[in-house]
Amino acid sequence: MSRYISYRDFDWVLLGFVLAICAVGVGEIYSATEHTKFAGSHIKQIYWILGGLAAMFVVSLANYHAILEQIHWMYIVSLASLFAVLLFGQKYLGARRWIKMPGGAHFQPSEWVKLILILAVAKYFADLQQRDLSWPDFLKAGAIVGFPMLLVLAQPDLGTALTYLPVAIMGLFLGGLHWKQALVVALILGLLLPIAWVKVLKPYQKERLTSFRDPDADRQGSGYQVNQSLIAVGSGGIWGSRQGSQTHLAFLPVPQTDFIFAAFAEAHGFVGALGVLLLYFIVLMRLTQNAQTAPDRAGAFLVMGVVAVLSFHILVNVGMVVGFMPVTGIPLPLMSYGGSSVLFMFLALGIVMNVRMRRFVN
Repeated sequence: MSRYISYRDFDWVLLGFVLAICAVGVGEIYSATEHTKFAGSHIKQIYWILGGLAAMFVVSLANYHAILEQIHWMYIVSLASLFAVLLFGQKYLGARRWIKMPGGAHFQPSEWVKLILILAVAKYFADLQQRDLSWPDFLKAGAIVGFPMLLVLAQPDLGTALTYLPVAIMGLFLGGLHWKQALVVALILGLLLPIAWVKVLKPYQKERLTSFRDPDADRQGSGYQVNQSLIAVGSGGIWGSRQGSQTHLAFLPVPQTDFIFAAFAEAHGFVGALGVLLLYFIVLMRLTQNAQTAPDRAGAFLVMGVVAVLSFHILVNVGMVVGFMPVTGIPLPLMSYGGSSVLFMFLALGIVMNVRMRRFVN
């Protein structure tokens, strides 16, 4: 099969738009951290992007069917890595999310587990051969995503755990979920949410989930991040602010990571923010087109899994920045600073390219 694979079938247009978003992100990381203790972060981000590109080209060459055949071992390793975080992970701000690597680098397993879940869900539903989704099928699909999600919640990392849900929802939706099943699950979740609110969520998580509705109620506490983000976005106006006081005077928290979109909107205004959203929209449409031309059911599920996760990240991060969503620590893909997030996205794009390059192979 490999002799039919050619980089002529590689989606260079998609890669071009992805690199454009990366370039915008590197520029904003440089601007936001220029006179802070994080100065130089843009250089590290470039290294991560180059490493991600290399990984993407390597993954694009491997037959995704062969990868899917080994997914059960990858899934076991992913669970082991999440257990390792709970046992040996570095604790920061009350949570264990990273494993310290040689050389001082930190690795966040929960990021790459998203890719494993995309592969696992695609393999599971592809093996069902388009039959009607029974309750046992539904429960098995839920367990595939549910076990890693519970382990991440135990770290605790509510934001990353929530990013696993789109993979399950997309898989169930494309796999033939019946409306009666969806209704039953919605009712059960409605009954469980009050219990989870009381017994599971930490006090700071509750504050994050409620403060966005009225950030002025605690301007110096739980509402501080949302308030500063709204001020930054508003001060950008139509064309942007050269001063960028919220970002450069350090009022805006972590402008190179979770709130990079707020920093960019302050510097480049409504027009610049709209331009970035347009780039993301084109990337999502291009990915959806690749799903439509996938050679088989497994390939389509793989690409749509990537679409689901990317869409969720964009929706929640941008919504968080403008006060429509709670602050959950979900980064903006390809723009926010962070090696684990960048590597996940390029590995996911490698899978997409893998499927695309085999769309004419019988």
